[in-house]
Amino acid sequence: MNRICCVLLAMLPLSAWAYPIEVEKYYQGVDIDYTSHDTFYDTGAITVNNYGSVPAKCRVVFQNGPEAPKTRRVTVAAKKSVDVSAKFNRSIIKLRIKLSCEPE
Repeated sequence: MNRICCVLLAMLPLSAWAYPIEVEKYYQGVDIDYTSHDTFYDTGAITVNNYGSVPAKCRVVFQNGPEAPKTRRVTVAAKKSVDVSAKFNRSIIKLRIKLSCEPE
């Protein structure tokens, strides 16, 4: 019985629930990559990496169901990365992110 309890307790972190994240990307002449994160139940984040040799102006739109979309505008320097996040009033069920970048 103790072994079964130990196995169940060991598997507990594997059952952590995370919400799905969809990312639509629109790049125009820049070498950009991203990594999305589910940081907290009401906060979503994305890391934007610029691998190009010119700075990029990016617009990130976070959308969570019926709430109003939250827009963030950032400038990513050449060979640098920027973290962008948005906090919502409700728990996130499914997060949609639109990432559009162009050279500065």
